[in-house]
Amino acid sequence: MRFTPAEERALGLRYGRRLKGRAAPYYTREEIEKGALDGRGLEVVWLKSIVDRFFMQVQGSGRVRLKEGGVLRLSYGGKSGHPFTGIGRKMLEKGLIKRSQLSMQGIRAWLKTHPRQAREIMWLNRSYIFFRPVRLGDPRLGAYGAQGVQLAPLTSLAVDYHYWPYGAPVWLDTRAPGSGGRGFAAFRRLMVAQDTGSAIRGAVRGDIYFGFGDEAGARAGRMNAKGRMIVLLPKRLARRLVR
Repeated sequence: MRFTPAEERALGLRYGRRLKGRAAPYYTREEIEKGALDGRGLEVVWLKSIVDRFFMQVQGSGRVRLKEGGVLRLSYGGKSGHPFTGIGRKMLEKGLIKRSQLSMQGIRAWLKTHPRQAREIMWLNRSYIFFRPVRLGDPRLGAYGAQGVQLAPLTSLAVDYHYWPYGAPVWLDTRAPGSGGRGFAAFRRLMVAQDTGSAIRGAVRGDIYFGFGDEAGARAGRMNAKGRMIVLLPKRLARRLVR
């Protein structure tokens, strides 16, 4: 549940739960994985890898290939309210990885080769994302974003909704990984603000939706570049904002 402004100021959290009528933080990732929600029948699907589950939560949606065949599409269903913490920076500070390994692929590889330490490292991100199964109108597109429409590869952009409205056209001028995540090349195109994320904070911060599959994952996992965002607004609105 979402807190009132007064509760948010008192706890430093926007979301949480109520205990005997009083606002309180929701369970952390560590508490949930240690069984805080066991026995409530909330499970949707079981995955082989806790690392895959973690990165699906970072992305906010995903596709699960089922053992019996077929694919289950999962979309964002809610969050615990605790702030997102990027574990890559924490691992860098602890000397567990080098700066050259600071990508989704590098972090994932380390977690999978250090299973005893992996869970505690992932617990550093106290935020926890919940999912819901969805049937998508167009299977070629991604899950539904915060705007309520399916995300389109290389067209949908996640932004900080405190600054920009969903549906706004955004001219993006940056550099993006090439095929297979190798190298970087100019990336200049018109996109649409259609999603958001806990890690996307600031007026000039965005996250490109590359799509799904191995190729999209290779590019998205290595995406980290500076650039320019030009949000296109009606002239009348733009004049009012700069007064």
